[in-house]
Amino acid sequence: MFDNYLENNKQKSKPHGLYAPIQYILSLGGKRLRPLLALMATEAFGNKPEDALPAALSVEVFHNFTLIHDDIMDQAPLRRGAPTVHNKWDENTGILSGDAMLIQAYQCLESYPNELFVKLINHTSKTALEVCEGQQYDMDFETQKDVTISAYLEMIRLKTAVLVGHSLKIGAWIGNASDQEAQLLYDFGVLLGLAFQIQDDYLDAFGDPKDFGKQVGGDILENKKTILYHEVMKIGNTKEKEALFHWYDTIEKNNQKVIAVKNIFKSSGASIASQKLVTSYTEDAFKKLESLIISAQGKELLIEFGQNLMNRKF
Repeated sequence: MFDNYLENNKQKSKPHGLYAPIQYILSLGGKRLRPLLALMATEAFGNKPEDALPAALSVEVFHNFTLIHDDIMDQAPLRRGAPTVHNKWDENTGILSGDAMLIQAYQCLESYPNELFVKLINHTSKTALEVCEGQQYDMDFETQKDVTISAYLEMIRLKTAVLVGHSLKIGAWIGNASDQEAQLLYDFGVLLGLAFQIQDDYLDAFGDPKDFGKQVGGDILENKKTILYHEVMKIGNTKEKEALFHWYDTIEKNNQKVIAVKNIFKSSGASIASQKLVTSYTEDAFKKLESLIISAQGKELLIEFGQNLMNRKF
């Protein structure tokens, strides 16, 4: 349903240099996690999922806007197994097309009635600013050695998890949920988003490049202090910590560095600890659903969705 809606909302043809990159990034597929959650939330409260299609498109366009800019900042070569926008075109194109997508994300919501529109717009703005805050923390942490695991978790909450929660909350509102019910679903989404990002950290190091669609070891090469790094700092021995400090002090970008760091993640127990965190956040998310009054089928589908995320390989 969502793919058909996306297909029927093609980009303008001119100027080609602005809209072709937008069409390109949206056509690369991906998990469509956020728009699906918006549709599921609306349906869970007894309304037609079609009602949430414009909002679902809004969150997908916004998410892909952040990916274009994120890839520029990280100088990432691949996104979903294909060249990133700035690699296929150039950085200026990526910046401008990304800016246009942010505007489009707001335009998608214009079809909703005034009172609902205001709620959707306000929450979109709040979430968008939080995502920017998370991205800034992410960049700051690259050059800081004293980042705590709690600071890291707050960063991924802002950068990734709040958008998952936002998708569910606006879907719930469109389904005529009360603010209290929508907030419960939001909390469920944020916890699910944390589990999702921790799994993403794990897959960046240990995923299959054919499945993962991005450069495996990219975070290591960029010296990103992911959950795996923080778990080494928490549970690793002195030798493992010193070795990790050594590799993260270098600007080398080669396979030797990736292999060495991955070995530290394994030997320290960080890789196993990160998987336990994924399970813990997912189970906490499910607890949020217990007090939510929605259809049994809707609750079951949300639980199944969370379980699939927890066990994903890409």
